[in-house]
Amino acid sequence: MRPAAMACVVCFFLLCSLTASQEPAHEHPAPEKLGRVSFPTTCAPGVQAKFERAVALLHSFAYRVADEAFAEVAREDPKCAIAGWGEAMANFHQIWEERISPAGLERGKAALEWALGVRARTARERGYIDAVALMFVNTQSLPYEDRLQRYEQAMERLAANYPQDPEARIFYALALLATAAPDDRTHRNQKKAVVLLEPLYREFPEHPGVVHYLIHADDNAEMAQRGLEAARVYARIAPSAPHALHMPSHIFTRLGMWEESIRSNLAAQAAAHDQGDTGEELHAMDYLVYAYLQLGREADAARVLGELRGMGGLPGGFKTGYAATAMPVRYAVERRQWAEAAASAPAAGASPWVEAVAVWARAVGRARTGDIDGAQSEITKLERLQQASQSLREPYWAEQVRIQVLEADGWYAQANGDSTEAETALRRAADLEDGIEKRPVTPGPVTPAREQLADLLLEQGHAKEALAEYENALGNSPGRRGALQGALAAAEKSKDEPKARLYRLALQKSS
Repeated sequence: MRPAAMACVVCFFLLCSLTASQEPAHEHPAPEKLGRVSFPTTCAPGVQAKFERAVALLHSFAYRVADEAFAEVAREDPKCAIAGWGEAMANFHQIWEERISPAGLERGKAALEWALGVRARTARERGYIDAVALMFVNTQSLPYEDRLQRYEQAMERLAANYPQDPEARIFYALALLATAAPDDRTHRNQKKAVVLLEPLYREFPEHPGVVHYLIHADDNAEMAQRGLEAARVYARIAPSAPHALHMPSHIFTRLGMWEESIRSNLAAQAAAHDQGDTGEELHAMDYLVYAYLQLGREADAARVLGELRGMGGLPGGFKTGYAATAMPVRYAVERRQWAEAAASAPAAGASPWVEAVAVWARAVGRARTGDIDGAQSEITKLERLQQASQSLREPYWAEQVRIQVLEADGWYAQANGDSTEAETALRRAADLEDGIEKRPVTPGPVTPAREQLADLLLEQGHAKEALAEYENALGNSPGRRGALQGALAAAEKSKDEPKARLYRLALQKSS
């Protein structure tokens, strides 16, 4: 292995060829900037910088481009076995959906077979290859979650065996985030990841993976404030990666920092569009619609929806389908346009749990407009989608659809005159939702279940109880416009003028 020296990954590759080809001949695109990564290898010196660039792309989840970059390294140095590790990692999307696609499975297997045939020269490089290989073998006999646990354990051993290798600790931290239980409200794995990453941030402040994974670790109500520094620097460290421009908005959303979220996602949307990354473009647009609506900027949200409609046929995939389905639902429901919500439709080819977002909107919209039979019909469809999610071995998403069924049941019961059953169903939904974390694909539920419970209590004339629930909802999701408006109405109806003044001021600041 050549001596380990902090190597530069950035500033000598041009932006993607698509963008470059659109520039006039006399102009030059800005130098690519992806951060600084040091990953010593036994590969030929001539490919080392390209390999580290590929690792930097990997850390910013630029998976397609990273895959191509690792493949180029392997072509230029057929003895660089660790490049096969990189190709496999680029097809292993640990905290995204779809985590390993059928095509990615085949590509990763092929890359690993090649790498194992070449055989890495050092035990350290073999450790990386053997660890990721756990995700691509025994796929028929071992469930994904079992393979993921084995991968995490392998990365823990690798980090322990090579304490001077920061990359091992960084990728171990990512593995901890991948295996974090969504119903663990103590955030045990996230805190372990932070303990690994924060010292590395002080040592390597320009490393894209360190700040990226700190943001993901802190993307929860308990820890969000801790992630603010990482959120403020990631876009500066790796502005050439659209995901790096977007990721700060995860923390901004958690903290109700809507203007910052808008700036982050406008930049991410533009960069993703320029680079032809439709999934990342739509992901940024979904967060953008969410933030605009929290500031009451409905015309701006409508403009983003117009851009969505103008995109025509969209590529398949969970991230694309989710955003394309959720954006118009958010626009209708946040504005309380129930007839509009009742006409919601999922993106073409949507998975059951994505389709459920639109069916939920139809169920609630029809219940809220008094269409009892129509609401019941949509609830039946939701129940089938929950069963389908469960049968596809997606317990997390099956639970999310279960929460949506309870919410729809609550509004159906209210429309049907059963206020007690309505409160029971929505309270159960709120308790379940409070016990499970959201996935990174979404800025949050269309309307948090506890906020819906507060809306229900306010409609039923229980202003004090509604105010308490609005405040609980705001504790989990600060700055949400619907909860602020509801809290103001509840405070006024319960004659609590100090709190009414507080919420008037909060709404003024967010307008």
